Parts: sequence; structure tokens; C-alpha cells
Amino acid sequence: MSSHPYAQKIDGDHVMEHVSIQTENIQLDQFLKLAGAVETGGAVKPLLLDGCIFVNGVRETARRKKLFDGDVVLIKTDDGDREYQVSK
Repeated sequence: MSSHPYAQKIDGDHVMEHVSIQTENIQLDQFLKLAGAVETGGAVKPLLLDGCIFVNGVRETARRKKLFDGDVVLIKTDDGDREYQVSK
């Protein structure tokens, strides 16, 4: 299970992490870096090209997609799924 203080177990090993932002919105690449899902914003591009990132259940292709409070980002990889919710 994640060490994030706002991690919430959903089912089995699936965990949703609530990640706080201080602005009205945040770009997807910046959000994933803030969440600790990637080391750099540039690491998001290969995940997008491979179809691994979903925003609110829809496959995402834009690295600079604006996210708002309540949006949910799902990353599906061979290592498992990780889910993050934007919290204001």
C-alpha cells in the first residue's frame, strides 16, 4: 500500500491517492510529478503514447490536459494500476 498520507484502499491492492493542489487547475504532467507517479514531466509522454493514462475514465493523449478538483487520473501499467484524485 502507498505511503501517501491520503491514500485510500479501494479494492484488493488498488489504491487511490488524493493529491492536493493549491491552484484552480494543474496540467496533467505537473500533477503526475507532484503525485510522485513520475520523476519528470517528460516521463508522461511515453505513458500517453502507450495508452496507459486515463482521466475520468477516458484515455488521455494530451500531456498538458488541465485537471480540476475531483478529477481522477488512472495509470495502467504491467506493474499494476495507480489512481490519483485531484483535491483542492
